[in-house]
Amino acid sequence: MNNITVYIGMDVHKSSFSLCCYTFKEDECSHHLKIDPDYRLILKYIERMREIYGDDSKCVCGYEAGCLGYSLYHQLNDHDVECIILAPSTMAKSPIQKKKKTDKRDSEMIARCLAHHSYHKVHVPTAEEEQIKEFIRMRDDHKLALKKIKQQILAFCLRRGFSYTGGSHYWTTTHLTWLRNLKMDSLYKEILNEYLITYYKLTDTVERLDKRIEELADQDAYRESVKKLCCFLGVKTQTALAVIVEVGDFQRFQKAQQFASYIGLVPGEASSGDEVNRLPITKAGNTHVRRLLVEAAQSYGRGTAGFKSKALKERQEGNPPEIIAYADKANERLRRRYYRMTLRCRKNANVVKTSIARELACFMWGIMTGNVA
Repeated sequence: MNNITVYIGMDVHKSSFSLCCYTFKEDECSHHLKIDPDYRLILKYIERMREIYGDDSKCVCGYEAGCLGYSLYHQLNDHDVECIILAPSTMAKSPIQKKKKTDKRDSEMIARCLAHHSYHKVHVPTAEEEQIKEFIRMRDDHKLALKKIKQQILAFCLRRGFSYTGGSHYWTTTHLTWLRNLKMDSLYKEILNEYLITYYKLTDTVERLDKRIEELADQDAYRESVKKLCCFLGVKTQTALAVIVEVGDFQRFQKAQQFASYIGLVPGEASSGDEVNRLPITKAGNTHVRRLLVEAAQSYGRGTAGFKSKALKERQEGNPPEIIAYADKANERLRRRYYRMTLRCRKNANVVKTSIARELACFMWGIMTGNVA
């Protein structure tokens, strides 16, 4: 028996797949092949490798996380093919590969990384988690479109010489009534009406999607975890559920710092010898979770340290006393730190929010793994 492991590197794109294989016996990449983006052609390639290296050889496939998501992973797994999705920011790259990038070189790099385990694999969510994650991201796309149409309406009115003076709050009933009653030339009025139709449509859609997310969060699989995360300031149902389905199993992180690193909130470093050089945050890992936590961190810049609003008390109801006490401790600490960094240390606003988000991530890890002592 040969017991050879064949590592198949796949550089995948929407228009083509570039394949090659690597074995320790040959210590080089070979059998390069460019194919159409069809997993069945990969299965044929694997059959060919087993003809070459023996029927008892083990084939391990891998590709970088990217545009295909988890679809190729599931297709190969359904045919009993071991497949690994590699996190691009963790893969070891040679200086030559950084300067000369081709599909062939990328497939070779992936194959070598697979063989030498010089990578971190991407966590693959369950089918249900993946569906909810896509649903929440779709809702965020509509929310972004709503934000954009609001900006367009205000900019249009300003270009026509109309500025709202009825108060500092926009998109209230009073503000919308003012918009509808503006006196404009016929075509300008038609433009504004079309803008408002889009605004009302997007508003209704976002409200409907938010209600659906509340229903999804109330499922048995997520209800308890969502209630725990909602004990933190700035974390409501949508944010809590999004973090849960994006991260999956929190237990796979042995320490809170590992979780913060996973979402790219830890600072980089370029030190040499006795010289220590700290860099901005790595921004590696899950961009969506990082954005949610930075947005949540802004809530700590409002209110009084130690004070709990009525809304926060309602969100905390039904949780065990130790969970509420842990969250209260975190909320007070982060709020005091936010004010100290802003008022006393005069730190940049983005630096403050990022720092608070990093510590919030650590507290989240604690509450989700039971480390609340």
